[in-house]
Amino acid sequence: MEQFQGMIDYFGESPYIVRSSSILEDARGNAFSGKYESVFVVNRGSREQRMTELLKAVRTVYASVLDEEALRYRKRRGLLHSEERMALLIMRVSGSPQGRYYYPQAAGVGLSYNPFAWHPDIDPQAGVVRLVFGLGTRAVDRSDDDYTRLVALNAPSRRPEASFDDAREHCQRRMDCLDLKDGQFVSLDFPEVIQETPDFPLDLYLTYTAENYPWITFDRLLTETTVAPDLRRMLSILEEAYEHPVDVEFTLNFLSDGSYRIHLLQCRTFQIQRETGMLMPSEQVERQRLLTANGAVIGFSREQPLTRIIYIVTETYAALSDNDRYAVARLIGRLNRKHPEDDRGLMLIGPGRWGTHSPSLGIPVAFGEISRASVVCEMVEMHARLIPDVSLGTHFFNDIVEHDMLYLAYFPRNSGNYIDTAWFRAARNRLLELEPDAGRFAEIVRVIDCADVPGNIWLRADATAQESLVFRTE
Repeated sequence: MEQFQGMIDYFGESPYIVRSSSILEDARGNAFSGKYESVFVVNRGSREQRMTELLKAVRTVYASVLDEEALRYRKRRGLLHSEERMALLIMRVSGSPQGRYYYPQAAGVGLSYNPFAWHPDIDPQAGVVRLVFGLGTRAVDRSDDDYTRLVALNAPSRRPEASFDDAREHCQRRMDCLDLKDGQFVSLDFPEVIQETPDFPLDLYLTYTAENYPWITFDRLLTETTVAPDLRRMLSILEEAYEHPVDVEFTLNFLSDGSYRIHLLQCRTFQIQRETGMLMPSEQVERQRLLTANGAVIGFSREQPLTRIIYIVTETYAALSDNDRYAVARLIGRLNRKHPEDDRGLMLIGPGRWGTHSPSLGIPVAFGEISRASVVCEMVEMHARLIPDVSLGTHFFNDIVEHDMLYLAYFPRNSGNYIDTAWFRAARNRLLELEPDAGRFAEIVRVIDCADVPGNIWLRADATAQESLVFRTE
C-alpha cells in the first residue's frame, strides 16, 4: 500500500491508465491482446479519493482474468489449462488538458506488416496504422457507429474509399477523452470537444466541406508533416529488433514550437490467428480442396476450422429479379442473426459484391446482415456478360477491416483458382430448418453446417502470399 501511496504522490493529478501484462497475452505465439480490462483513472479529488480509485481500477483489471469472454477465448485456443499470471502496468495517459477534457491530439495502432493492401501502390512491408482523433481506444476497440482512418504508410494519401462522398461518410465522427470535470471516460461528438480548445491546431486534422462543416481526415497531417515516414521507420526498427512483425499502440502530440512527439505505448508481436487442431500435409489438402482463391486476400492470415458456410449459387441468383435479390439479402440477414455471436467459424460465399447498393452487381446486404461472418468470399462473376467490381476499395471495405473479417476474392479465370461447385450444391442444406418459409430460395441459398460433413472443414489464408484455401479433413 505504501508503494501505491507513493505512486499517487508521483502522478499528482495527472490521469493514468491501469493495464494488464500477463503471460498469455504478452507471450510470442498468442494473439491475446484486448481480452483483459484496461481502466482509465482521471485522478482528481483528495488523496484518499484518488487512492480509492486506484485500488478499484487494480481490482477490476485483476478480476478480468476470470471474465467469461476471456475464458471462452482461452478454451477455443486450447489455453484454458495453461499457466496464467498477471502483472499490472500503471501508465500516465499521454496527452494534455484541453479545457475540461484531456486527450492526445492523435492516437492509433500500427502494424509493421500491412494485411490490408487494397491498391497495387501499397507495399505491405511498409506497414499500416489506424489513426484516430483523441484517445486511441477508438482504434483499439471496434466501434459499431464510427470509423478510423486507415493509412498505408508508403502511400498515406491512398484511401480505401472510392470517392469523396464515401470518404466523408466513413470518417470519424466521435472521439474518446477524459472529462476532467466529471471525472470519467467519455465518448462525444468531436465538435462538442474541440469548441473547448480554440488554440488547437485543427487544420492538420480536419477537412471542411463546401458548407464549412469539419470532418476528420488527417490529410494535412499525413501530407505536410513527416508523421507517416516516422511511423514507418519506427515500425521497421521494432520489427528488426523483435525479428518478427509487430503491432504497436501510440499517441501523437504537437508542441508549442510546431514539433511533435510520437509516444510508443505498447509493442508486441502479432501472429497468424490459429485454432488448435491437426492439419493435413499439403499434398492431402490438394486432393480434398473445396475452394482455392488466390490473388486478393485481405485481412490477417489465419488457419481455422469452419462451422458453417452460406453459399449463394451464382447462376440461379443471377436469374433473379431485383426484388428477389433484395429478399435474398434479407434472408441472409436473418441467418446471420441466428448464428451464435461468439462462433467465428461462419463463411459467406456469393457472386459479385457483398454490400452493394445495386442488386445487379451482387448481394445488397447491409453490413449488419453479415456482421457475424468471419470470412467473406466474393465470386467475381454473375453471368457471362457481367463481371462486377468486388468490394475491395469501397466503403464496405472499412466495415470489413473494423470487424476483423477476412476478405477473399475468387477470380474464375485466374490460374490456380478452383471451386468444387458440385460439392457445395450436393451438401446437405439446412436452410429450411432455420428459415421454414424460405422454400423458394432453397436452390439459391445453401446453408452448410460443417458438422454434417465427415471430418472437418478448414480455412487456410496467407495474406503475405495472397493465397487462400478451403479444404476437408477426414
